[in-house]
Amino acid sequence: MATSDKTLPLDAAQLRQLAERFPTPFYLYDEAAMRANARRIMAAFRPLFPDFHEHYAVKALPNPFILKILADEGLGADCASIPELILADKAGMRGEEVMLTSNETPAREFIAAKRQGAVINLDDITHIDFLETAAGLPELVSCRYNPGPLKDGNHIIGKPEEAKYGFTREQILAGFVRLQAKGVRRFGLHTMVASNELNVDYHVETARILFELAVEIKARTGIRMEFVNLGGGAGIPYRPGQQPIDYQVLARGIRAAYDAIIVPAGLDPLGLHLEWGRIITGPYGWLITKAVHTKSIYREYVGVDASMADLMRPGMYGAYHHITVVGKEGAPATETYDVVGSLCENNDKFAVARQLPKVAVGDLIAIHDAGAHGRAMGFNYNGKLRCGELLLRPDGSTVPIRRSETIDDYFTTLDFAALERFDAKAGQ
Repeated sequence: MATSDKTLPLDAAQLRQLAERFPTPFYLYDEAAMRANARRIMAAFRPLFPDFHEHYAVKALPNPFILKILADEGLGADCASIPELILADKAGMRGEEVMLTSNETPAREFIAAKRQGAVINLDDITHIDFLETAAGLPELVSCRYNPGPLKDGNHIIGKPEEAKYGFTREQILAGFVRLQAKGVRRFGLHTMVASNELNVDYHVETARILFELAVEIKARTGIRMEFVNLGGGAGIPYRPGQQPIDYQVLARGIRAAYDAIIVPAGLDPLGLHLEWGRIITGPYGWLITKAVHTKSIYREYVGVDASMADLMRPGMYGAYHHITVVGKEGAPATETYDVVGSLCENNDKFAVARQLPKVAVGDLIAIHDAGAHGRAMGFNYNGKLRCGELLLRPDGSTVPIRRSETIDDYFTTLDFAALERFDAKAGQ
């Protein structure tokens, strides 16, 4: 695949017109690009794995319009809460196309997932009895494996042995035996050991670990897995020049591991599932904001009308997001700026010491690769209101798919009438 380039789906004039209709900041998503990407993934994996399923990680972009588009392309959903289960259902993702992969799960979430017919993916051996008591055990149960020191993590998710997720090897063997004794007849095996990982070999190694474990489980317990789920963690090239994952190469690498491990063990056919999120929509979303101030003190600053409350990844852990000054794509990057928001926190920065063309107040700024873990991670600190979302349709039209929050939204959970009646001295 070609080296990543950081382009925009609309030209400068079109973006300015859009910003006149919908005041900044806002997220913009490219439907045609998301559909094309989903089709490339399905085309790479389906011929090699007829029982292939991609459960889109709803946490990445929890908007039912986006989920409906992905459902139309044959994708299911990976959920971690009741609202995410509802979003998947509203988008037409139902039954075993939906997985509940949560941890420290309250009973109400297990009950909702079972009622919806979703595949329940257990995170701990104690959850077997908990699920049985709360909702009853379904016919199909998946379990999440934590390989511990057998597998290196990466800088975002950390070492597996330090993570709170999953069963140990011996626990997962014992867990499947217990599930079978309790009447479960269909079984899935899952893991999730990385985040934003671009190395194809890393993902192939994850598949190999699960394939080998599926063989061991069959040999030691007689229990045959119906599918393995390699989880998410597939990365995207946030920085210019980084290579995106080649889906064909990855699919062939996993198939080679399958042929070497699963086929000789007599476990073919075995379903292959993924729960990719970031890689599906991440590159096809942009946070569009406007320069409202410039400041020159010990450093040069550009202040924009978005903040970390709209996109927290750069401030949270220094994640890189490419920035384009709209209309100045060909201008030389002669200036060095920190691009910052208005929160009362010094880590409210979209870029630090970034080389950019000279920015003037009023310039539109596009923050790239914000189509996953962007708006979804927004918050209301400092009373900031989260921005809305727009969808660029294949016909060139743009429609709002989530409005911006209002001040009334911010106050909706507060009871000001009760405040009028509240006697602050009564509790003293």
